[in-house]
Amino acid sequence: MQERPTEASASTPAPARSGSPRRRIRWGRVFAWIALIAIMLVTLFPFYWMIRTALSTNSALYLQPGNLLPVEFSWGGFRRVFGLASPEEALAEGGTTGSMQFWLYLRNSVIVSTAITVGQVLFSSMAAYAFARLQWRGREAVFFLFLTALMIPPIFVQLPNFILMRDLGLLNTLAGVALPYMFMTPFAVFFMRQFFLGISREIEEAAMIDGAGHGRMFFGIIMPMSATPIVTLSILTYITAWGEYFWPLLVGRADESRVLTVALGIFRAQTPQTGPDWAGLMAGTLVAAIPVLILFLVFGKKLINNLGYSGIK
Repeated sequence: MQERPTEASASTPAPARSGSPRRRIRWGRVFAWIALIAIMLVTLFPFYWMIRTALSTNSALYLQPGNLLPVEFSWGGFRRVFGLASPEEALAEGGTTGSMQFWLYLRNSVIVSTAITVGQVLFSSMAAYAFARLQWRGREAVFFLFLTALMIPPIFVQLPNFILMRDLGLLNTLAGVALPYMFMTPFAVFFMRQFFLGISREIEEAAMIDGAGHGRMFFGIIMPMSATPIVTLSILTYITAWGEYFWPLLVGRADESRVLTVALGIFRAQTPQTGPDWAGLMAGTLVAAIPVLILFLVFGKKLINNLGYSGIK
């Protein structure tokens, strides 16, 4: 007689299938990665082309302009930039025989960029503290008027600044190159003010009870607490000052006050027989960009994360 299945046995689940279920392909994520990689390649290709050109022989570049690899691999471009190549070697590779005092121009760029960064961060922080903490009549109106300077093209102030530097006798000096940018700028003031507004007033009230004035509170309390946005602003200011070209070209025409960006432009104008010395120019541009690239690689993540302090989207 055949036994009927009991209730317990009937409710027993069937054994699970062996093997894990296949994961669904998220095509949206796949297309996003493809688009991201394509954007990265397009962005990085100019840097690769700069390296490829710098490692080529200048005369051979005109024979094979579309070659993706260095044409007749050579370090001659770097040697000409550093002043290590003789005129005969430069002519043999189709490069310019003009001399370039690279280390002098590099020193000038470092001095000017450092002075601009220190002065702008200091004075902008002081102005931001006055707008964020000090109570005085018309503060908001003055701050709004100050921010309207962001809409004024920088070219409009070049001529008044040039006349001022001329009257002060600062033409062809490093001070004349750096001075107009050493004071507060609207963006830097706005950036620091946004952070100062987020600092608790109880800390300052406790310091005032102990007899601290505004100067002591600013340099002894506010500035140490603002190390993160100060570093961020310093990086942004330094990169901007390093790449400045038009104003140093107007004021610093002598070798003693010429910065690296202007020197590269003059190097570009020294045309050899075959045309511009593209290999030497790309070599100089690559070397000039290395300090900024190192700065951004070291502090880039912190820079991006800390932009949130200013409320910038």
